[in-house]
Amino acid sequence: MIIDAHQHFWMVGRGDYGWLTPESGGLYQDYLPDDLMPLMKKTGVDGTILVQAAPTVAETEFLLSLASDNDFVLGVVGWIDFESLTVWDDIDQLADHEKLVGLRPMIQDIPDDDWMLKPGLAPAFEALSTYGLTFDALTCPRHLKNLETLIDRYPEMRVVIDHASKPQIRDGAYAEWAANMRLLAETTTAWCKLSGLVTEAAGDWSIDDLRPYTDRLLETFGPERLIWGSDWPVCTLAASYERWHDTALELVGGDEEVRAAIFGENAKRAYCL
Repeated sequence: MIIDAHQHFWMVGRGDYGWLTPESGGLYQDYLPDDLMPLMKKTGVDGTILVQAAPTVAETEFLLSLASDNDFVLGVVGWIDFESLTVWDDIDQLADHEKLVGLRPMIQDIPDDDWMLKPGLAPAFEALSTYGLTFDALTCPRHLKNLETLIDRYPEMRVVIDHASKPQIRDGAYAEWAANMRLLAETTTAWCKLSGLVTEAAGDWSIDDLRPYTDRLLETFGPERLIWGSDWPVCTLAASYERWHDTALELVGGDEEVRAAIFGENAKRAYCL
């Protein structure tokens, strides 16, 4: 089974996507299952992980309803207020839905880079492990040292690093990101998503711009801990669904076992599918 482990749906009229504005260009429109299914068919993708795009429980419930109506959505990574005094009960309620597989606070948008280490968030992180949910870490390179501390603090928590922590490819920023990703790979059991890279590259990117970053991920996390995702429709700012899919295949090489792991089997393990 080929799994796209990171895609989004949204309806602009719902109104809780603070980042999604008319200035967002082609993203400022509805993206729903009927838009994605032809792309999946063309690339041979069998199922997906649907990931939140708004910091509201209402959006998570909307995504879970879409998942119920579309069998190809294998799981939903939702959102919860990690700072809520009722966070345990909130997670308990959402976890009743069989397709909830993880939670993702939008760390990249939080001004405090140390937010994830706040002691008051302990109940949320502990509940993730108790309910068998995966923590999707939406981080940037500046968060990586704190992320290592967080994972060490909650060793039972399954963690997936979204978009390889968004390296600044267009600026050629590599060394510090590479060193911190190596440290995370060596000292934690986290998985890492091979996703979101084309939108971090220059507009005229080529596969050679991405290769140093993907080579480092293959070297450190290995094919057994990398997970492919499209980041559709966000990826369309820099590449079509098909172009990123085919580029990722080329970047990971032709070994069929490696491809099977990165394009499906690892997602099954990371999200307990």
